[in-house]
Amino acid sequence: MIFVLSIVFGVVGLGAGFGASNFITRRKTTDIEAKLEKERKQAEKEIEKITTQAREEAARLSEEARHDEQSRRKELKDLENRLVVREESLDKKLDELDKRNQKLRDSEDEIEKLKDEIRDIRVKQQDKLEKIAKLTKAEAAEKLMQMTERDIRNDLVNLIAKLQNEAKENAEEAAALIITTAMERMSSEVTAERTITSVKLEDEEMKGRIIGKEGRNIQALQRATGVDIMVDDTPGYIVLSSFDPVRREVARQALEMLMKDGRIHPGRIEEVVEKARTNVEKDVVRAGEDAAREVGVIGIPKEVLHLLGELKYRTSYGQNVLKHSVEMTHIAGMIAEELGADVKTVKYAALVHDLGKALTHKMEGKHHHISGEMLRKYGAPEEVALAAEQHHDDMEATSVEALIIRVVDAISASRPGARNISAENFAERMKELENIANSFSGIDKTYAISAGREVRVFVRPQQIDDLSAIRLARDIATKIESSMQYPGTIKVNVIRETRAIEFAK
Repeated sequence: MIFVLSIVFGVVGLGAGFGASNFITRRKTTDIEAKLEKERKQAEKEIEKITTQAREEAARLSEEARHDEQSRRKELKDLENRLVVREESLDKKLDELDKRNQKLRDSEDEIEKLKDEIRDIRVKQQDKLEKIAKLTKAEAAEKLMQMTERDIRNDLVNLIAKLQNEAKENAEEAAALIITTAMERMSSEVTAERTITSVKLEDEEMKGRIIGKEGRNIQALQRATGVDIMVDDTPGYIVLSSFDPVRREVARQALEMLMKDGRIHPGRIEEVVEKARTNVEKDVVRAGEDAAREVGVIGIPKEVLHLLGELKYRTSYGQNVLKHSVEMTHIAGMIAEELGADVKTVKYAALVHDLGKALTHKMEGKHHHISGEMLRKYGAPEEVALAAEQHHDDMEATSVEALIIRVVDAISASRPGARNISAENFAERMKELENIANSFSGIDKTYAISAGREVRVFVRPQQIDDLSAIRLARDIATKIESSMQYPGTIKVNVIRETRAIEFAK
């Protein structure tokens, strides 16, 4: 019974729960539908409002577009009217220009007619003048020129002489100023140098070790270096003798290394000489490159740089040839800038002008000719080869650059202290040059100038004619060559002057 009742109550509970749930669900559905209906009506109102605003905005924009179109049409109409007016104005101006051109053409025709009439009148007048004067136009012009030339000839001669004198004076002054300025700007050593040709010994015992048993060591040294070695001439010194300065330097370094090492025998000598030769070769290359870098000259062939470096071991009357070339390059560059010459060519030629001195013991000929030959052989520019080759007076200078090299070479060689010659010896040398010239007959005065590089000889015109003056210059030069020792060349300048003087009373 109790079980049945439990079931009944359970069924009743489930029915009541289902009914309550169903009721709640229907009520929620009704609320949602009402809410949706409300939102739908509100959305319809908003849509209607937006539609109304869009219609009003479209109407407003349409009205503005209509007004803009009317304004543009009016502007275009005005522009069209202005163009029509301007076109009419241009047509009027073109008509006026056509009328003016026609008038100008008529005037030109009248002018040409007048010119023809004038030419006819001039021809008739010229014919009448020729008949009266019995001269043609060309003959009359020639006579007039002759009369004018006679009248102004003296004035022209005097004017030309005056201009020439002024040009000479100004040229000498300008040249002196340029050279002085370049010399002032260039500062270099003034002490003379000598290539070392002797090696000092620590003691006399070292002489015997260098000579070796039966002279084997010294013979090995001479064979390896190609240098004559004299050990008995000067106490405490070994004298090296060779025409090749590079070989002499190799021998000097080899001897110093052998004496410092103490092991002196033929095998060791060959090894040390080869080492010294390598060191000297490096020094030669480095010296050439340093010299070119110092003066700012680039593009020099390696073979030329090598020969340039060998000049480090060459001296001319105590003046180191490489330093002389570097000094010349600096001064030449300054002068070239002042004169407007090719600075690159001048500096290049000044640096290598004495290149031949590195080969004078190997090749025949004067050093400046060898310089030109070597420069051409190794591909240097022709203008550089010419300027270097022409830096002495036995060749004519064909360019401004060659003249600059010639002048600067004289400056560098003749400055005080450049060469190992004292003031007394210098004066004696200048006097000797003058005495040699004065020893010939017909000489009036003699002057040694340009630090002994030129001798000017004034002769008596009554005793020496022009042909004899040429022969005299050659005889004086020959006697100087045979009786004096001097660096470079000496120019013998024989001057014969005849003056004709008259007095107007």
